Amino acid sequence: MGANRLKVRCMDGKIRTARIPGKMKKRIWIREGDVVIVVPWSFQDEKADVVWRYTSPQVDWLQRKGYL
Repeated sequence: MGANRLKVRCMDGKIRTARIPGKMKKRIWIREGDVVIVVPWSFQDEKADVVWRYTSPQVDWLQRKGYL
């Protein structure tokens, strides 16, 4: 979406607008299809903050263990 924002599909079935914080924006590149952890805002449920992005080996491990 630009301006450090992206659309994410959450485990509860909602599509939220997520914001990439500044400390993460400078270190991590998030692409379409990546698995991320987001924390919904307490006062606006349709918005969230990105907390973590999993790498592909981490996603494979999570799928093998049944977490995804």
